[in-house]
Amino acid sequence: MPRTWRTYAVRFTALGYLLVVLVAPLSMLFWRVWVEGIDKAWAAITDPDTIHAFKITLILCAIAVPLNTVFGIVCGLAIVRRRFPGKGLVNAFVDLPLALSPVVVGFSLYLLYGRTGWFGPWFTEHGIQVLFALPAMVLATIFVSVPFVAREVVPTLREVGNEQEQAAYTLGASSWQTFWRVTLPSIRWAVIYGVVVTTARCLGEYGAVAIVSGNISGKTETATLRVQDYYENLDQAGAYGVALMLCVLAIAVLVVMTKLKPKEGVA
Repeated sequence: MPRTWRTYAVRFTALGYLLVVLVAPLSMLFWRVWVEGIDKAWAAITDPDTIHAFKITLILCAIAVPLNTVFGIVCGLAIVRRRFPGKGLVNAFVDLPLALSPVVVGFSLYLLYGRTGWFGPWFTEHGIQVLFALPAMVLATIFVSVPFVAREVVPTLREVGNEQEQAAYTLGASSWQTFWRVTLPSIRWAVIYGVVVTTARCLGEYGAVAIVSGNISGKTETATLRVQDYYENLDQAGAYGVALMLCVLAIAVLVVMTKLKPKEGVA
């Protein structure tokens, strides 16, 4: 087979795979919203419980994303720029959420903070509710989205090296000044890209949050859980409407990621 035909075959195979796996389901979602009725979908989206679910989702993102951003930068600096015992274990444990099922994560948190868990009795004695409340949902969201900033920062730090940082130290800059004026600017696009991916992961989290939240409508329900609620109550228009909103958010994240890629290469 000529090289040209092989190239076209690979391209059509890749495009066909993406069409079947990604584009077709999303297209069907938009189509079903149209068939079921846009007015019904809009009514579901503007329902007070749905609005509250999106607020909870955004609150989880507002807490988890900054914390994991700071952790990702610190962890990346520790892995690349420092030597310490257990460095290999730290590097491996950062990837643990990628290997564990979110359901396992949620179940583990349930065991830890339940009434018979290690930490549950202490919180219960002090009147602090962790499970089936916002704290457990935050913990679950943080856990599943831990690796993404670190995994963008680590290779970037290795690529840029430490020559500029050493030069800054030689000129009398402190560690803090070197970080803000040299290190952070050199990895800024990696950090931003990691933040975008982390945000997308937090918006779409389902398994871990479903176990620890209790899925209480109007209280501990996220947007993804709201889709499940509508679907289980045979309100397909509502499920399609909320899913469409999540799809729009995902597309917005994709656009941001696409815009950042060229800038990252230029920086």
